[in-house]
Amino acid sequence: MADKKLIFSNHAVKQMFQRSISVDDVKFVLNNGIPVNEYPDDKPLPSMLIFADCNGRSLHVVCSENQLENEIVIITAYEASTDIWENDFVTRKR
Repeated sequence: MADKKLIFSNHAVKQMFQRSISVDDVKFVLNNGIPVNEYPDDKPLPSMLIFADCNGRSLHVVCSENQLENEIVIITAYEASTDIWENDFVTRKR
């Protein structure tokens, strides 16, 4: 994903600002994270949830890949919570 242009949705920018998640944090997750879930039916593009530990924080990034434009669209980014996720932050609690 390193060779793709990053596009940040307005929602992502707002959430990242509120949550003190930097562009570098998002890049780290994209380049080093593990896929948690794929959403092939999302519109206008399929999306995926990616997880990585970054600077002591467990971060999730939701993104879509626009292959035609050679870009990754960042939909949102947040710090994963054990309220919703197991301690591995890749398994959703039931």
